[in-house]
Amino acid sequence: MAKYDKSPELKEKISILPTTPGVYMYFDSEGTVIYVGKAKNLKRRVSSYFNRTHDSLRTNLLVRAIVDMKYIVVPTEQDALNLESSMIKAYQPRYNVLLKDDKTYPWIVVTNEPFPRVFMTRQQIKDGSKYYGPYTDAGVARTTLDLIRELYPIRSCRHLITPEYVAKGNGRLCLDYHLKRCTGPCVGKVSQEEYARYIDRIKCILRGDTSELLSHLRGEMERLAAELRFEEAQELKMQYLTVERYQAKSVIVSPTVEDVDVFGIDDEEGSDDVFINYMHVRRGAVVRSVTLDYKRRLDETRAEMLAYAMNEIATSLGVEYDEVVAAEVPDVEMPSVKFTIPQRGDKAKLLEVSRRNARQHRLDIINTREMRNPEARTDRILERMKQDFRLSELPRHIECFDNSNIQGTNPVASCVVFRDAKPYKKDYRHFNIKTVVGPDDFASMKEVLTRRYTRLVEEGRELPQLIVVDGGKGQLSAAVEALDEMGLRGMIAVVGIAKRLEEIYFPGDSIPLYIDKNSESLKVVQHLRDEAHRFGITHHRNRRSKTQAVSALDSIKGVGEKTRIALLTKFKSLKRLREADLDAIAEIVGPAKASIVYNAIHEG
Repeated sequence: MAKYDKSPELKEKISILPTTPGVYMYFDSEGTVIYVGKAKNLKRRVSSYFNRTHDSLRTNLLVRAIVDMKYIVVPTEQDALNLESSMIKAYQPRYNVLLKDDKTYPWIVVTNEPFPRVFMTRQQIKDGSKYYGPYTDAGVARTTLDLIRELYPIRSCRHLITPEYVAKGNGRLCLDYHLKRCTGPCVGKVSQEEYARYIDRIKCILRGDTSELLSHLRGEMERLAAELRFEEAQELKMQYLTVERYQAKSVIVSPTVEDVDVFGIDDEEGSDDVFINYMHVRRGAVVRSVTLDYKRRLDETRAEMLAYAMNEIATSLGVEYDEVVAAEVPDVEMPSVKFTIPQRGDKAKLLEVSRRNARQHRLDIINTREMRNPEARTDRILERMKQDFRLSELPRHIECFDNSNIQGTNPVASCVVFRDAKPYKKDYRHFNIKTVVGPDDFASMKEVLTRRYTRLVEEGRELPQLIVVDGGKGQLSAAVEALDEMGLRGMIAVVGIAKRLEEIYFPGDSIPLYIDKNSESLKVVQHLRDEAHRFGITHHRNRRSKTQAVSALDSIKGVGEKTRIALLTKFKSLKRLREADLDAIAEIVGPAKASIVYNAIHEG
């Protein structure tokens, strides 16, 4: 933010913004909302205000006036647009032009006339007409209009048709009437009352209240099908599907929800922090969003925490509850309040948006803490691992083992060490399998663990809090057997990770644990497993290469053990030896033997 020197608190807020769609609000020094904007990517959009000087004087003045910011996350860009519109209407920020985002969006208007028209427009005129939208996709608006015109024969002409106009006989029938696309209000073919019934149904469609229409279409389809009029039934089916698609519209400006208050809770297991988001919904639009942060002192239930939040919101914001949408009923009697626990529909979607904002607030606080104290992230990850893997203490020292062999040759194993959830390569170890004949992963695992921890015990070195073995129940059983024989069972926790579905196996438990794919615990274990595999494969390849080189040099007459050792010490592998020229080899073993070796490896 080189161009504008803002407070450290504001810079910090911007640095941890999510990259999701949402709406942001800027505040001046008096705490007044001075601008509301939408973004497909909140972090990118908000940051763009502060990292350069703008061409517009008005934008520069806005940026200079910004003292604080808040934001609300939403699922889609459409939701962000709708929420931006409703919040601009609620706050009327002085730097906002209605829906000004370098473009104007289309609306569908039902005109304020005795015989209203219905059409798409990008301009709003305050003449009593009813506007529906805005639509981010003009194609959706056109599809809706096509549906309306197909269902209802309303006029498209621009004449001001009034009862006086009809009485004077100024109208005349047009082509739309003959095509049955219009009922002919201009010549009195339809009454104002009957025409108004068409308009009422159209308004229901535009508000999203399509249940009655869908029911009617469904009944007509069944009737036509019963009469074997399948082509007509198919036409109605297409209308039905179009109405259904239109019905699935944004919940941020909901057509089926009027005035409700929504409380979404984020209550993470194992954490004392509870975040409760409140959304104030009026006439189907979200006009306010606040997230409260509570810390449990005792074992308060979610219902008790919800009661605290409702009381605080009512007191601080002066809210009088009528209908409250939440995941549960608060632990307090409120006879005047209707509580709704939705399972589906727009209210359920609104509740999910509220819960998502509560969750995002938690992540913001966590990110802020970890920026100020990087060790806090490590402690949080280890605390999560302690819970997920049923440990008695934080796993600050973890070791992971993996076997590696190809067709039973050169069997090796690797041990990688993580300290504080990060690789500690200084303590990585390779093992050449000594007592196992053939490709026996279970016996190899037992041998390696026995050698590793027998040595650590003898040397009095620190034992890990957790052992991870790469494999399922078989490898885990071998590891447990090794710990039992050494008397270390119960002193070190051990788990196995299977590759196929990333299952976590525990000793004595035949049913694996499936950790959330996005869990940081699983990511640490996956990193351990991948690192052990990489380290083991590298050692196996090096050993196999040396074996091949020794075998190739053994077959050369006149080359003894000392010569072989000298060459392998210098060149490491047969491949590098072949790439070396005669002079380079001669520097190690002399011209005579160099010539013998050079000719042999290039001829054979």
